[in-house]
Amino acid sequence: MKVIPLLAATCIVACLPVQAESIFKPIELKDQELAQLRGKYVMPGRVISFGIVMSSTWKNAVGDNIGARVSMQIQESTIKPQFYVTTIDEKSNAPAPAAGTGTVTGGAGLNQTQGVTQSVRAAGDYNSASNNVSIDVKEANQAPVVAQESTPLNNTPISASNGAGTVSVTPGNGGIQLAINANGQGAAMQQLAAGGLLQAVQMVGGNNAVKNQAQLSVVLKNNLPSSGALDCNLDQLKGLRTMGM
Repeated sequence: MKVIPLLAATCIVACLPVQAESIFKPIELKDQELAQLRGKYVMPGRVISFGIVMSSTWKNAVGDNIGARVSMQIQESTIKPQFYVTTIDEKSNAPAPAAGTGTVTGGAGLNQTQGVTQSVRAAGDYNSASNNVSIDVKEANQAPVVAQESTPLNNTPISASNGAGTVSVTPGNGGIQLAINANGQGAAMQQLAAGGLLQAVQMVGGNNAVKNQAQLSVVLKNNLPSSGALDCNLDQLKGLRTMGM
């Protein structure tokens, strides 16, 4: 058991603002646990905004476009996290294209994967599809302004339809699913649940353009600790050295 790191963390907490003490409670991690951790770590008080945006669109051969955008933003003032949905409904004046005749088989194991899973399967001609995941981490003096003008997602699915197909946003199983049924041209889906993200596209028609996009954004407060707080930390750490630790 390593005592020095635990004592040092305790001294640092003593110099934190009162509101941070209840959030940052030092606990000791075993070497085996530390060996499994990856990435960059920050103090809890530095994360002032966390958000996720998922969007899926399907544009068919005649220009009809169907899709949805799902977003959630968590900030210091957030009481309860909430997903919001905006549907995308762009119609053309052309008649709907004929149903595709291609055949796609397999893919039964896609729902059994972990982490990030991306799949594009196409049996038609002149199609384009993309599955993208991006992570944006930046610093700012304050959290961004959140303007929610879309529909909150509760227990009831939200859907929309046009000539390109039907899009449905459904909560459940500890996550959220965004699915498009493209009127005989194929299907697309994004699913965020159980610590994993699935992006899948299946096309059986022609001249379709499909996009799945997921973006994770984190805003860190760029204010550095005051010189007084740093002096407090150093003085108490010096005390540990004097005690022979």
